[in-house]
Amino acid sequence: MKRDHTLYFRLFSSTFLLSAFTFGGGYVIVPLMKQKFVDQLHWLEEQEMLDLTAIAQSAPGPIAVNAAILLGYRVGGPLGAALSILGTILPPFLILSVVSLFYTAFRENRVVAAVLKGMQAGVSAVIASVVVDMGGDILRRREWLPTAIMAGSFLVTLLWDGLNVAWILLVCALLGITATFAAQRRKEGSP
Repeated sequence: MKRDHTLYFRLFSSTFLLSAFTFGGGYVIVPLMKQKFVDQLHWLEEQEMLDLTAIAQSAPGPIAVNAAILLGYRVGGPLGAALSILGTILPPFLILSVVSLFYTAFRENRVVAAVLKGMQAGVSAVIASVVVDMGGDILRRREWLPTAIMAGSFLVTLLWDGLNVAWILLVCALLGITATFAAQRRKEGSP
């Protein structure tokens, strides 16, 4: 992909608009990034976006910012990473700056409270869409370990009330690492 000023402008403007008009945090913006950069612009493959999302989720910090850094670097190198992170953090910074000026008025406004309550349904729908898309991809691959990890994580979350999600992530990471090393050993041992 040729890196020129058009690519960089499009990268910045895309991340800026996604961040400006996405409500609900990183788990909402990631599927919109997939739709924009995989489905519309074809800058990444779907598996590549899933891998970037997994890395962004496991790294410390907000997932939206981590995903923007990785995506920007993949598409446009260091300058792309800088522009995509700027595009991602600038809208919330500006919005929160304005909100902080009028905090008391917003806090006590029933219309604002009702709008925020209504947005929760939209956020839930987007998160459900991500779960269905990613879960469907795992099931389509017909690999037993990822399917078992997905089903087991879901069941443990439902059945074990109060379990810290970090334990689930740790167990899943250990299973994934073990499976990866085992597959690598089998590959090295085969002729």
